[in-house]
Amino acid sequence: MNTQKETKRKGIIREYAEAILIAIILAVFIRTFVVQAFKIPSASMVPTLQVGDHILVNKFIYGVKIPFIRKTIIPLRKPKRGDVIVFIFPKDRSKDFIKRVIGIEGDTVEIVNKKVYINGKPFNDPYGVHNDNFIFPKRIEPRDNFGPVTVPKDAVFVMGDNRDNSRDSRFWGFVKLKDIEGKAFIIYWSWDNFSIKWNRIGKLIH
Repeated sequence: MNTQKETKRKGIIREYAEAILIAIILAVFIRTFVVQAFKIPSASMVPTLQVGDHILVNKFIYGVKIPFIRKTIIPLRKPKRGDVIVFIFPKDRSKDFIKRVIGIEGDTVEIVNKKVYINGKPFNDPYGVHNDNFIFPKRIEPRDNFGPVTVPKDAVFVMGDNRDNSRDSRFWGFVKLKDIEGKAFIIYWSWDNFSIKWNRIGKLIH
């Protein structure tokens, strides 16, 4: 009798262990290839994204990558101008950054007195916000006057929507396509200073 109870108990433990293992494998698979959550720590994407926003990122929209070596094995599409992307920061690969794609490979990007030009034409830039009227000359820093530069193959030029308060491709260069984690698509939670921002929850990211 005791043997039967012990066998039954081991069977239950094994079932739970298998269920937990499957759940872990599914969670890792989803996080690696499908969707991943990120938290916004800075104001560089204001007003589109605010400090305390928690977002979900579509990880397969640009293709399926082999983890660690980050080689795309199933390409789908490349980032487009206007996409909000999460990527590995080129200057510190332990960090993830989020910015908006402004230039794609082959584009010539130039900034003149805060105005963005792509291939010599003014860029339709509805998301870029400026809160500082002062204009830095190019010789001082590249925030307001930059380029022209041509985006190399398999790379993008990115900027934060909060143009006067963002360290982006103007300061540290291009983002390689292989380092892009995915495209941000929704705010699933927003919390700041112990207050829930209900009006931001469920907001799609454009």
